[in-house]
Amino acid sequence: MLSLLRQNWLSAAGGIVALLIVLVALAAPLIAPRDPLKADFRHMNKPPSTEAFFGTDQVGRDALSRVIYGARTSLFVAFSAVLLGTTLGSLWGVACGYLGGRFDLLSQRVMEIFQSFPDLILAMAISMAIGTGLPAVIVAIAITRVPFGGRVIRSVALSVSAMPFVEAGRAAGASQLRVMTRHVLPQCVAPYLVLATTHLGVAIVIEAALGFLGVGVPPPTPTWGNMLADAITGLVPQWWLVLFPGLAITVTVLAFNLLGDGIRDSLDPKLAPTVLRLVTGVGRGARSAGAPAATPATSAQGQPGAA
Repeated sequence: MLSLLRQNWLSAAGGIVALLIVLVALAAPLIAPRDPLKADFRHMNKPPSTEAFFGTDQVGRDALSRVIYGARTSLFVAFSAVLLGTTLGSLWGVACGYLGGRFDLLSQRVMEIFQSFPDLILAMAISMAIGTGLPAVIVAIAITRVPFGGRVIRSVALSVSAMPFVEAGRAAGASQLRVMTRHVLPQCVAPYLVLATTHLGVAIVIEAALGFLGVGVPPPTPTWGNMLADAITGLVPQWWLVLFPGLAITVTVLAFNLLGDGIRDSLDPKLAPTVLRLVTGVGRGARSAGAPAATPATSAQGQPGAA
């Protein structure tokens, strides 16, 4: 984090905000002021006040507690779906890039079919097909992440497969599985981390959209999408029931996107500070500035054939 802070303070700030949101989600039972499922019909649709900082909803439930517990559910779904989908897609991409041939050709056509559908439409169709509930939502979002991870990791595996050390492994008699796991797969860790971090924001948005459309995690489980869906059930939606869940989604997605950009810049060798110094010549200029200037005599002596 310190190296990321020195290189890109905006990405470091996003990482700090993302870490705080994760800590809030983990400590939800300790910091939530009330039970997010407990209704209080004496305080329905109350605006933000000292008693309820984020106000209350249509049945008197504390909106702040529901936002905090909603972070736990939304982040759990996003992390699980991205970890499952990106991992499966990456393993599939490694196999496609290394094996090639008919397997790669058929796999790419399958990935293109998945990518031809918008992410939300595909996730909604899968969720409705396999049923509602937390596992169904995780699987539906994970399937939308598979082709993206497969495409990116496949391109990395294609370039790595042509490296000399991979050819040496083949020449030494290593099996295809051993070469993929020992030589090709470790080279795909950096792009995998970038993919997983940047896909978290997309997964959070998809989960919120599924909850808003009524095909996500079923109520009364608090999620940010369910809170937005509950807010529009009234004739006149209360502003605080829309503002705070929407703000939580926006801040979380922005934080993870900034963190993903910072991780990408840190792991990309083309953007590393050492490579930048070599390319731009900043280090060489600094060293040459401190060196003594060459005299005409020494320059003449250094030339071949000088007297």
